[in-house]
Amino acid sequence: MYQMLPQINITILKGEKGDHGERGLQGKYGKAGTAGSRGQTGPKGQKGSVGAPGEQYKRHHAAFSVGRRKSLHSNDYYQTLIFDTEFVNLYSHFNMFTGKFYCYVPGIYYFSLNVHTWNQKETYLHIMRNAAEAAILYAQASDRSIMQSQSLMLDLQEQDEVWVRLFKGERENAIFSDEYDTYITFSGYLVKPSLEP
Repeated sequence: MYQMLPQINITILKGEKGDHGERGLQGKYGKAGTAGSRGQTGPKGQKGSVGAPGEQYKRHHAAFSVGRRKSLHSNDYYQTLIFDTEFVNLYSHFNMFTGKFYCYVPGIYYFSLNVHTWNQKETYLHIMRNAAEAAILYAQASDRSIMQSQSLMLDLQEQDEVWVRLFKGERENAIFSDEYDTYITFSGYLVKPSLEP
């Protein structure tokens, strides 16, 4: 025979809410959701200031043109021709204090030197590449003073120096100029950089 058991209403046996338990370990990350739609374009900002020229631009340009307004006579030693007038000096590759052009851009360069001779004296100068004579500018002593010039092209490497030297006093030589006009000029520019195909 089956015995009937009394039914108990469990809801009336519910106790008070207990305290929060300790936080469990973090679960694994879920899969990334799909990208949201693009937001609206923000307001246009203010125009920035002009930046400095880039290195690539500087790398492919070099030029200078300088002059001298003082005469120079030979001495007991070789004299570097120092220039006092700056016409063009791109990126300051020509140093006005040392009288030398410093190569920062390897490549083929063109140089020209123009001087005014001194009557009754020789004119004897060298265009120098580092410590070696690259070309000579020479004029014999004469009753007349004339303009004399020399030009050449050089394949320069980085840190090469090009400058002008007056020959020492083994022979009396000089170049003429004055404070009113520029009779002596030295110029050079990059024809083709080495990095250019």
